[in-house]
Amino acid sequence: MDLGLQGKHAIVTGGSRGIGKAIARELAREGVDVAIVARTQADLEATARELAGATNRRILPLAADVTSKEQVERVVAQAAQQLGGLHILVNSGSHPGGSTTATGPIETVVDEDLIEDFNIKYVGALRCSRAVIPFMKRERWGRIINISGGNARNAGNLSGGARNAGLVHMTKTLSVQLGRHGITVNCIHPGTTRTERTPSLLAARAAQLGVSPEQAERQQRHLGPGLEDQETGQHGRHHREQGQREPALHVARAAAESLPLFAAPWARDRESAERLGLLIVVCGARQDSIKERREVLRHHHCLTSASRTTRPIRVVRTIAIEPVH
Repeated sequence: MDLGLQGKHAIVTGGSRGIGKAIARELAREGVDVAIVARTQADLEATARELAGATNRRILPLAADVTSKEQVERVVAQAAQQLGGLHILVNSGSHPGGSTTATGPIETVVDEDLIEDFNIKYVGALRCSRAVIPFMKRERWGRIINISGGNARNAGNLSGGARNAGLVHMTKTLSVQLGRHGITVNCIHPGTTRTERTPSLLAARAAQLGVSPEQAERQQRHLGPGLEDQETGQHGRHHREQGQREPALHVARAAAESLPLFAAPWARDRESAERLGLLIVVCGARQDSIKERREVLRHHHCLTSASRTTRPIRVVRTIAIEPVH
């Protein structure tokens, strides 16, 4: 697959393992040199060696905590200097699902842990975006991709749902602000994905609920998207890497898009959509009526003022974003 990203430079937070690592791998396969950011230098260096050996691209390990403005600005400047500029940012650094003491029920939520979850995922993404924007403006080309999740659309997880929904809003806001500079901003909602941390996360969740890890996993499947498996593939159908590669592929495609994957109901033609740096997207194949278009857009957090108007939504361009279930 050639997405036209050869020679671009990216920075991926949370890149030492899990989905972030899979994203870094997929970008490197497309010819991108990648700076991976996480808190533990040893993990970063091991991942960098592995990905560099597998892709023959430059993988730069940079340790930082996204809750620190100073550390974020330092690693972004280092990445830009050592790679020769920055074109792509993937915000993937956070605790999957949030802290176990911040997910609910509401009586059990520890306020400080909930606030820390926001500081890591939402404000961390804001810090990283703010730091890379000057480098992208210099190139007049940039791609910011935020990793949200199914909790943005599913009730039950107070920390994960609120953080993810907030990230969607920030994504939309930045896409409007930055489109004129050639910078697109997109949000990807991967399903729950089995990574290296899944066994320990399930054990902690099970202990909190007073059930077995197997029961906790069944509850997760009942409340949200299916749990894809890093070991056996997506529900056992694909190879080891497929569970994490599915959302990683969506990120690579988003990085290659010339316009953001958001609806702009006020952009009624391609020219005005391109001028705004926005794209009306219908996810999926069913496009035979305006009503169905609106429902699909609403499901993917793309519908804005169109829900309050009877004017038809003109689809400027459509792409397929298959849910990772």
